[in-house]
Amino acid sequence: MTHIEETPRRLTLKAGSTTLTLDKDSDKATLQQKMLLWNKKPVEFAIADIDDIAVKSDVDGLSGAAIHHGVLHKRTGETFVLTTEEARDAAETVRKLRGFVGLS
Repeated sequence: MTHIEETPRRLTLKAGSTTLTLDKDSDKATLQQKMLLWNKKPVEFAIADIDDIAVKSDVDGLSGAAIHHGVLHKRTGETFVLTTEEARDAAETVRKLRGFVGLS
């Protein structure tokens, strides 16, 4: 389940073991992810480096179920999976993130 806390200058997304903080005052995005029991090193970059946030849909090879991910794409080509949700929820999450960073 994805939880988004939003003020006019800051947005924090929490989804499972992923936390993304977008701070307009510092123009920074901070991505913190956990791998099993360990926190990975936080990734920081400028909000301006984000060139797309979209829903990527896949089909699970074993069950055939549709899987929908909210994905952040940087200008450098790096991508980060932020969420795994139902299609409607993933679209709403992406809409909020895109609006906050000005990609509407």
